[in-house]
Amino acid sequence: MIDILKEIILDFQESELQTGVPRLIPVSSVPGKATVCIGVRRSGKSTFMFQIIKSILDAGFSRQNILYMNFFDDRLHMLQYDNLGLILEAYFSLFPEKKNTEKVYCFFDEIQVIQGWEPFVDRVMRTEKCDVYITGSSAQMLSREIATQMRGRALSWEIFPFSFREFLDFKGIESDSPLSTKRRLTIQKEFGEYWETGGFPEVASVERMLRIKIHQEYWGAMLFRDLVERHDISHPRAITDLAHWLVDNIGSLYSINNLTGYLKSLGHKAPKSAVSDYLKWFEDAYVLFTVRIFDASLSRANTNPKKIYCIDHALVTSISSGILLNAGHLLENLVFIALRRITPDIFYYKTKTGREVDFIAGRQGESRMIVQVCESMANPETRKRETTALIEGMTELNLSQGTIVTRNEEEQIEVESGIINVLPVWRFLLNFYMKVSVSGCF
Repeated sequence: MIDILKEIILDFQESELQTGVPRLIPVSSVPGKATVCIGVRRSGKSTFMFQIIKSILDAGFSRQNILYMNFFDDRLHMLQYDNLGLILEAYFSLFPEKKNTEKVYCFFDEIQVIQGWEPFVDRVMRTEKCDVYITGSSAQMLSREIATQMRGRALSWEIFPFSFREFLDFKGIESDSPLSTKRRLTIQKEFGEYWETGGFPEVASVERMLRIKIHQEYWGAMLFRDLVERHDISHPRAITDLAHWLVDNIGSLYSINNLTGYLKSLGHKAPKSAVSDYLKWFEDAYVLFTVRIFDASLSRANTNPKKIYCIDHALVTSISSGILLNAGHLLENLVFIALRRITPDIFYYKTKTGREVDFIAGRQGESRMIVQVCESMANPETRKRETTALIEGMTELNLSQGTIVTRNEEEQIEVESGIINVLPVWRFLLNFYMKVSVSGCF
C-alpha cells in the first residue's frame, strides 16, 4: 500500500494543475483549523482546491510541500480509517527533510468516502506542521460528524455551482459597474444562456441534448451515491419517486402528510418518519432545499406547509416531467439559490392578511432582505398583488427596503414603509458579487 500511495503522491507532483475559472469564494484558512469545502457533486470543489494550491505555489512554496490525495482514486480502494496514517508515512518517506521543519499543505479530496476519517485528520492537525484542506459532497459530514469528531478544529465553506457572475467570468465578460450600453446588452444576452445552461461548470457552453444527458447523469449519481448508498436505503424506488415529485413541484408548498400519501398511492410503504429523513438527506447532499414559513414559533414553522427548491434551475428543466413546471417557478428557484449562497436563513412569509412573500433572507437586522419574485409586473392586477404583499411584509417586519425580482422590468417604487426596488434578475444576481456563504464553524 505504501508504494501505491507514493505513486499517487508523485503522480500529482508531476501533473499539470487544471485550475479553471477563478471562483469568487474568498476562503480564508485559520491557524489550527482544517479548511473544509463542501457542496453538491460536480460543483467544482476539486478545481477550487487546485486554485488554492496554485495560490500557495504562486506565494513561493515548493510543489513538494503539497500533499494531495483524491479518495475517489480507485487505487485507494484498500484504504480504511485504521490505516490512513500510511498516507503521511508515504509522503515523509519521499520527503523526509520536511518532517517538522517545513509547513506541508495537505489536500484531502472527497475524504468522506472513508468512514471514520475524522480522527486521522484531527491527529494530523495536532501532530504535524501542516495546513489541512478537505472537500466533501455531504452536508451531514459537516454538521454532525465534524462537530463531534474534530472538536472545533474545522471551518467549513460552501461551494455552489457557478453564480451568474462566475458564469460571466467563464465566458470572459467583464461585469463590474458601471455598465456601458454595449456591455449591459452583452450581459443580458449571456443571462439568456445562463438561464438555459445553469451553473454546473461542466455543462457551460455545451449543446442542449448533451447538457440534458449530463444533468441526468448528475441526478442519478446524487440520488444513488449520496443518498441510497450513503444511507443504505433498502427501497430506493421510494426516494427516487419522491425526488421526482419534488422537482416537478419546485417552488410549491408541500407537507409531510401529502408526500407520504403520494408515496402510498404508488405502493410504497414509507412512513412519515422516513419521508422526513429523505427530505433531510436531500438537503444534506445539497440537492433539494426546504424553506419553512417565517414564524417565531419553531413548532408552528414545522407544522405549516413548506416549499422546495433545487440546487440548480437548469438541472430542474433537464430532469422534470415539465407538466407542472413553469418559468415563474424556475425564476423563483434561481433567486433562492442566489440567496442561499449568502445565508442558510431563508423563509417564506405570510402577512397578517394572508398574503405571501416569497423570501425573507438573513438574520435580524440591517442585513435581512425581503424579496418577491414575479416574472412580469405588466399586468396591473399582478403588480398590485405583488407590491401589496411586499409592502405589508416590510411594514410588519419593520424593513425600509424590499426587492421584486422580474425577468426584465426595472424601477424604484416609493411607498409609505420605504423603497421597493424592482430589478431584472440579471442585475439582481450581479449584486451578490464577492459575498460568501459560510456554512458554519464547528
